[in-house]
Amino acid sequence: MQKQSAWRFRSSSVGLIKVEPNNDDYSMNNGDFENSSSADLLPFGKSDEKTQLFLKEIFEILLKYISKSFDRKCKILDFHHPHQLLEGIEGFSLNINGEAESLEQILVDCRDTLKYGVKTGHPRFFNQLSSGLDIVSLAADWVTSTANTNMFTFEIAPVFILMEDVIIKRMMKIIGWENIDGIFSPGGSINNLYSVMLARHKIMPDVKHSGLRGFPQLVMFQSKHAHYSNKRPAAILGIGLNNCIDIEVDERGHMKPEDLELKILQSKLDGKVPFYVTATAGTTVRGAFDEIVKISEVCKKYKIWLHVDAAWGGAVMMSQKHRHLVAGIEMSDSVTWNPHKMVGVVLQCSMLLTKHKRLLESCNNMRADYLFQQDKHYDITYDTGDKTIQCGRHVDVFKLWLSWRAKGDKGFCHHVERCIELARYLVRKIKKTPGFQLVFQEPEYSNVCFWYYPPSIRNICDEVIKNEKLGKVAPIIKSRMMERGSIMIGYQPLGSKVNFFRCVISNCAVNYDDIDFMVGQIERLGHDIDM
Repeated sequence: MQKQSAWRFRSSSVGLIKVEPNNDDYSMNNGDFENSSSADLLPFGKSDEKTQLFLKEIFEILLKYISKSFDRKCKILDFHHPHQLLEGIEGFSLNINGEAESLEQILVDCRDTLKYGVKTGHPRFFNQLSSGLDIVSLAADWVTSTANTNMFTFEIAPVFILMEDVIIKRMMKIIGWENIDGIFSPGGSINNLYSVMLARHKIMPDVKHSGLRGFPQLVMFQSKHAHYSNKRPAAILGIGLNNCIDIEVDERGHMKPEDLELKILQSKLDGKVPFYVTATAGTTVRGAFDEIVKISEVCKKYKIWLHVDAAWGGAVMMSQKHRHLVAGIEMSDSVTWNPHKMVGVVLQCSMLLTKHKRLLESCNNMRADYLFQQDKHYDITYDTGDKTIQCGRHVDVFKLWLSWRAKGDKGFCHHVERCIELARYLVRKIKKTPGFQLVFQEPEYSNVCFWYYPPSIRNICDEVIKNEKLGKVAPIIKSRMMERGSIMIGYQPLGSKVNFFRCVISNCAVNYDDIDFMVGQIERLGHDIDM
């Protein structure tokens, strides 16, 4: 008697699909996930076979997603409105009903979560400063998640703690400092907060124990185009947003040192204490670089802490060709840098660096004796947890360390220079394409800001009416982009300038054809707009 072939089930975005055992798309090592639960996996299951089969299925899902992320024929996103996702789509539900689901459903959930998300590694995703999908740092992220350790003491993360020390010391040479301290933390916003805390602790260490009462009012300064996170510490630390002063910028978007000095003097006349200045290396919208040397001269004159927010633009330190953009960075007291932006390390990877050794620990330590015992048998200076405002801290350093090992200085340099060259190509393309206009001429970095004028408004003579209509164009085109899923580019106003597109190039997968496609797609999506 012939053995009857058993039907099996495979997960898909629309539910379970019945397949035969000899189907090429189905693994013969079937885990029978439909009738399995998390209780069958390690450490609860009796063997590791089920766990291996389950993780192989997960890995297959990830590999297919990665392939689609680099496939220009695939959509960047399958857009649905929030209410549609909350209500459920094709069997995909976000609800937690309290019951344990089968492993088959868990696999379906993983596929659908990726299906309805945004492929930020796609070569035509230009929406954010962080984009791309670097395979080496992705692998590093998988390794650190598997290790599942914490970055507060050497005893539980010996290799990762030492890697962090190695990377920080390497950055000392790149910046040009003689001493350095630093920490990896969850993003540039947190690192900018750290820098303000350090600056205040340096001039008013007693605030840590006594509080703000009785101390003079502090004042901090930043460019009016600086990232909003540079103001947030004023609200968090009790300095007050009214004491966070915007400095005017010139026609290139650079902070004006003369306006900075004027406002420092005014704050002193008001009886306040100017203590902190942020210079931005690569502003979020324009990609402008403040002149650090001139700003540092003002700060030195008035004994003020100088922080460089290089979260976006710090990558130019890797390129001799573009290093001049951060000339004088060695004169700063602290620097924020996000490798998860221009050098392409996967999210998140961000560090705060300072030339003031041991100030991080003095500012933040709490001396918890259940973690930071002073009589351990190893060098306790590697117990870095007391330098941070966190206790638990994710391992972010390994992504950068492994990428650096894989690519070397030349690899990072090539990435930065290629992205900037692609931006220059886009500028040339815009200048010669009818209907397009640069918002800012000759950008310094890989941010390219431009308007698209549909034919219906190109010949309007009244500039007020024309600008009013122009401000509505980018949101309409962006909505059409997202509905089609073909491309993603951000837009925003800036001061008196109405909504414009901001294309950011930081993805190593982007090529010249993608730039051509972007310009053509905007024209196709916006040509028929009639207001």
